[in-house]
Amino acid sequence: MHKVYKRIERIAGNVVMLEAGDVSYRELAEVSSSQGTSLAQVIRIDGNRVHLQVFAGGRGISTDAHVRFLGHAMQVPFSSALMGRVFTGGGLPRDRGPAIAQNMIDIGGPSVNPAKRIIPRNMVRTGIPMIDVFNTLVESQKLPIFSVAGEPYNPLLARIALQAEVDVIILGGMGLKHDDYLYFRDTLEEQGALSRSVLFIHTAADPIVECLLVPDVALAVAEQFALEGKRVLVLLTDMTNFSDALKEIAITMEQIPSNRGYPGDLYSQLAARYEKAVDFDDAGSITVLAATTMPGDDVTHPIPDNTGYITEGQFYLRNGRIEPFGSLSRLKQLVNNKTREDHRNIMNTMIQLYAAFRETLEKQAMGFRMSSWDRKLLKYGDRFEKEMMDLSVNIPLEEALDLGWRILADCFEPAETALPTKLIEQFWPKEKGGEESKK
Repeated sequence: MHKVYKRIERIAGNVVMLEAGDVSYRELAEVSSSQGTSLAQVIRIDGNRVHLQVFAGGRGISTDAHVRFLGHAMQVPFSSALMGRVFTGGGLPRDRGPAIAQNMIDIGGPSVNPAKRIIPRNMVRTGIPMIDVFNTLVESQKLPIFSVAGEPYNPLLARIALQAEVDVIILGGMGLKHDDYLYFRDTLEEQGALSRSVLFIHTAADPIVECLLVPDVALAVAEQFALEGKRVLVLLTDMTNFSDALKEIAITMEQIPSNRGYPGDLYSQLAARYEKAVDFDDAGSITVLAATTMPGDDVTHPIPDNTGYITEGQFYLRNGRIEPFGSLSRLKQLVNNKTREDHRNIMNTMIQLYAAFRETLEKQAMGFRMSSWDRKLLKYGDRFEKEMMDLSVNIPLEEALDLGWRILADCFEPAETALPTKLIEQFWPKEKGGEESKK
């Protein structure tokens, strides 16, 4: 029998404070008032003073409200019945389907013991050349997509959810507009990918505490699927909204602010989520890909700045494309030597030539005369952007590598690419224009 407390000492926004004993951090409680009953979570303990974040908000709660602690932290159900379903950040059905109450698991637990991890060794194919060829995604990797508001990071995540060669997709949406939520749901459903997906969605109209729960709920479910031997890809959008929710609660609790008003433990909060990425030695894996919008396109902002110290590289999404400069998958070399023997050479050569193309664009803008080499670079850069960088391109890795050879053959002579002679003899298209010789 749980003790009921009948007096609240202080109410500040969605946070209530009371004196209580034998309470643990992150424990759940029920707050009952004339407006009904809402769940709340312990977010701070200072002696006997307990601070609770009320899920439904503090409006309508009076100081004589009743608080009953439940004796356990936030839990979420886990079973195969989750597949194809859509839930709120609190784990309640959003799709009007039946509630699932069996096999409840705790959320927000510690990351996996390093002794149970193995070195990443498998590629996650996405069908996007700018990822598969140039910045390969690796199982158990944790990568942010740095972007700004207005860039198509949600459509990019949806495409990856449709095309990634994994067993389970866990999508965690934070602060989504309702239209964005419907876009994710309808896109996955229309393309037949919803059946292998679980969606935990927090919209901008939902209680802010649910925004904080989304990553923990999504990763807890992902971990259970991984322990069953599944390859799980967790897609999170947008971690800036998650960080802003942390900031709002910290301000409400009158914590001493750190850089730009964010709480001093921002790094730890982000790391606790990203470090859930893992490749088990005797089970499946969890790969984390999270969008992070940079306020003012400022990479030194506390959110991307802290994120960069935690993750294993980053993708920069600018002008609707994944930028080849700045984007980096630090684990790609663990897998791209096992795909095809020309992978690394094509990757390096095409990026080097694209860098030369960008320099030629600057010369052209300043009115310099274009040489024959400059004209070749201009032709190459235009084709590279349209046929490789465009995010609408959807081809397997091997076809993307063949396309790279055709583009090079259409724009340059073999000797101009500085590719190894052995690879040129094996892969260089036999006819001008990149067409294979007809037998």
